[in-house]
Amino acid sequence: MLEDIIRKRGPIKKIGVIGMGYVGIPAAALFASSPQFDTVYGFQRDSPSSGYKIAMLNRGESPLKGEEPGLEELLQKVVSAKKFQCTSDFSKIADLDAVALSIQTPFLNKEDLLPDFSALREGLCHVGQNVKPGMLVVLESTVTPGSTAGFAREILEQESGLTAGTDFALAHAPERVMVGRLIRNIQEHDRCVGGIDAVSTQRATELYSPVLTLGKVIPMTATAAEVTKTAENTFRDLQIAAINELALYCEAMGINVYDVRTGIDSLKGEGITRAMLWPGAGVGGHCLTKDTYHLERGVQVLGKDLLDYPEGEPSLYVLARRINDFMPTHMFRLTRDALERAGTPLKGAKVALLGWAFLANSDDTRNTPAEPFRDLLLREGATVTVHDPYVPEYPGVPIVPVVAEAIRGADAIVIFAGHSQYRILNPKVLKQMSAKKHPVIVDGRNMVDPDAYIREGFVYKGIGRGDKNNHPLQD
Repeated sequence: MLEDIIRKRGPIKKIGVIGMGYVGIPAAALFASSPQFDTVYGFQRDSPSSGYKIAMLNRGESPLKGEEPGLEELLQKVVSAKKFQCTSDFSKIADLDAVALSIQTPFLNKEDLLPDFSALREGLCHVGQNVKPGMLVVLESTVTPGSTAGFAREILEQESGLTAGTDFALAHAPERVMVGRLIRNIQEHDRCVGGIDAVSTQRATELYSPVLTLGKVIPMTATAAEVTKTAENTFRDLQIAAINELALYCEAMGINVYDVRTGIDSLKGEGITRAMLWPGAGVGGHCLTKDTYHLERGVQVLGKDLLDYPEGEPSLYVLARRINDFMPTHMFRLTRDALERAGTPLKGAKVALLGWAFLANSDDTRNTPAEPFRDLLLREGATVTVHDPYVPEYPGVPIVPVVAEAIRGADAIVIFAGHSQYRILNPKVLKQMSAKKHPVIVDGRNMVDPDAYIREGFVYKGIGRGDKNNHPLQD
């Protein structure tokens, strides 16, 4: 029956994307740039915190402040062609052939695995109130496995009076993007598309195929697509935790984790895969910090009485998440110990925190690991001045616009983000700015040459740098 309704409706021509953020904006722009589609609406609430995006997008301007190659040019193109418009009028959904929801799904409490689906539920209600027979609804948001065929379907059916799989198509097609390469990722990465039935999967494939260049559609069930998304981020988090734990081991044993990493990574050959990532000051962003918990909740909801697992043992994935959550605390301890070596009490010390975004050359501050680090310092009575070239403001945290302003008079300089600007800092100039005999430099992203700073009299500490962390002080 649904197949007949869709056939009568014809090909997808009008699309809506709900949620104008890091996922929704590039998705909408790419849909609008395809000759297969006629009109694309970006739906954004006209709220005090994010309503400004509407006017910016309708001028062809990107509200994302980091480096996103090709995004603003693409927005200008589709706005000029009158193929894209941003609106807060959700009633326009009724005129569309397909609508995708790209809305954040954080956790209220990681301990009891309760996700915050309030914004997603609101978006689903808007869609349900306006969905018409033959339409396609796609969740791009990362959700707990079982959500598309579960609560999402229930809301849509309750609000519309229609039946998913009979009157309209429903699918999950998770995003697979990273800030800094949004356009390229959408075009080049394969797209997992999972419908609640074969007809929904086929209709969703029709939606995404035109925007793919190198990527291809991988069809599966909705639940399999949900697990794919949560599991791939869980595995990446696990890989980061593995190298972070190795970095902590190398510090304790007095060796350089980067030497060890190079050695491990040098083993090549058939069947050998090491996938060595890089250690760092902590993991941030919207996905890696929560998708493990979505996966854990999924197996508790869908497979609680069926899971065969070592009795009494903790989840490997949750343990990895806790290791990565620990890294800002480790950065705090490195800073504290370095200040102690310099003869400076932590209480009253001035710390220059360089990098508030969680990702290099980005303005993305979601779940930034710099925040718990700053909180620990403030709790101990230190003064913290934050600089980030891509982040002009953040609620409750003053951010100075010039790096020299943060460093001037600082007892410690702590690099938390791998912004290119921080790689070219000059230790001689930094020491003059600090005006300290033994200023501290703590490198959380392997950005600086330790020896160059040690020669200038700095107390150096770095993630995984056991070979340098206890160096003799240079007068």
